[in-house]
Amino acid sequence: MSSERIPAVGLSAQGIETRANLHWNLVTAQLVEAALERNEGTLSADGPLVVETGAHTGRSAQDKFIVRDAETDATVWWGKSNKAMEPAHFAALKEDFFAALAAKDELFVQDLYGGSQADHRVNVRVVTELAWHNLFIRTMLVRPEQAALKDFVADYTIVDLPSFRADPARHGCRSETVIAVNFTDKLILIGGTKYAGEMKKSVFGLLNYLLPPTGVMPMHCSANMGANGDTAVFFGLSGTGKTTLSADASRTLIGDDEHGWSDTAVFNFEGGCYAKMIRLSADAEPEIFATTKRFGTVLENVVMDPATRLLDLDDHTLAENSRGAYPIDFIPNASAENMGPVPRNIVMLTADAYGVLPPIAKLTPDQAMYHFLSGYTARVAGTEIGVTEPDATFSTCFGAPFMPRHPSVYGNLLKERIAKGGVDCWLVNTGWTGGKYGVGTRMPIKATRALLNAALDGSLNDAEFRTDPNFGFQVPVSVPGSTARSSIRGRPGRTRTRTMRPQPNWSTCSWKTSPSSPSMSTRV
Repeated sequence: MSSERIPAVGLSAQGIETRANLHWNLVTAQLVEAALERNEGTLSADGPLVVETGAHTGRSAQDKFIVRDAETDATVWWGKSNKAMEPAHFAALKEDFFAALAAKDELFVQDLYGGSQADHRVNVRVVTELAWHNLFIRTMLVRPEQAALKDFVADYTIVDLPSFRADPARHGCRSETVIAVNFTDKLILIGGTKYAGEMKKSVFGLLNYLLPPTGVMPMHCSANMGANGDTAVFFGLSGTGKTTLSADASRTLIGDDEHGWSDTAVFNFEGGCYAKMIRLSADAEPEIFATTKRFGTVLENVVMDPATRLLDLDDHTLAENSRGAYPIDFIPNASAENMGPVPRNIVMLTADAYGVLPPIAKLTPDQAMYHFLSGYTARVAGTEIGVTEPDATFSTCFGAPFMPRHPSVYGNLLKERIAKGGVDCWLVNTGWTGGKYGVGTRMPIKATRALLNAALDGSLNDAEFRTDPNFGFQVPVSVPGSTARSSIRGRPGRTRTRTMRPQPNWSTCSWKTSPSSPSMSTRV
């Protein structure tokens, strides 16, 4: 390992003392080799590292806690998503975590950035016991230039120990799994789960706490831009199609999941993508499908034939939420800077499981705020443990599980940004049409893309609209030039949109301002 990749400021700055052999800032090939030597995974026929996460195939939303102290007492929006941990319990947890670190023979450390815009990023040091976890987080966050590593100083530290077992009585948690965030100590402890997405979302939650006071709007969204620099952001919960719809060959990808909106740019928090792999289609999603044949991709819970090493992306034996992590530059048209201009269009994605919402609708700024704060979608089998079929949910700001502050903080920032930029706002349903789940069918990706292209290139603004009698938003009667049909019916060359019935039984839906994260069967 090159000594140039070892920082002058080591783990002792975080109070960590260990006898372990420390592997600092290994590159992709080194981490793949380490993972294979340690029997943590297997190479598939085409090169990706295939791993299994065991019992935890999604986030453990009920096991995440924030330490409630003088720093957070009045700034965190306490509730179901942001559960409190007492400082004394965290102190005991930290003591036991650091004792576990001290006894390890081998640890992997990565020094990374959360955020691509230099003025608004955070330095994150990640310590893992698994080589493939280190590869995952190196893939997902922004990688500093080698020259910057020597002088790297961590703002926050994440320690990830899947082998650690929490004690609810001693640590004030719910189970043997724990994700504990301490903004005062600038420390995040993750134990008892091999699901690597916990690290990624911990950094997202960190930035969602730190950025609003600086005037930057953190967003659970994907983003891309057209040839003329027309940036579009796609808000949506996991599974509503953020990754799929932003990976458009005709537009430059900025990022697929987490972004900030500053005065000058929309910038990616990450340097990689984390897409759902289940039933991935080379025809419908060629850019993402191609990553399953690249060395450097990490595939979680994807079924592979042990003899031929060929993948079966349709097999959900290990998990409905099979995932792939890959560097963003694996997408051919990705932005080299992970940034674009401030947006011209905002698209709010919802996966309506009741077949009620139209395929696309234009929103006023007030309607956009309503849908942003309500965050309606449906949870299905995927990122959250225990979800096996769709049910309606409302997740404030399209990401309540990751938003530590009160929704009004993010809502007011969005309102200011929309007004300042004169942004067009759209609601797009990537869920069901022709009836509810089990009766109707999922919106075809090609049809959704055609409607989105018309919205983003401005041609949809010239279409004839009708006012939806139930929701009050504007729904295009037809889309000139579009050939999308299937569940969105119309004559060739004109896509006709309509709201489907039956109406959902809203009595079964609870208005939740801080639910667990939902997920759908499309990519992230």
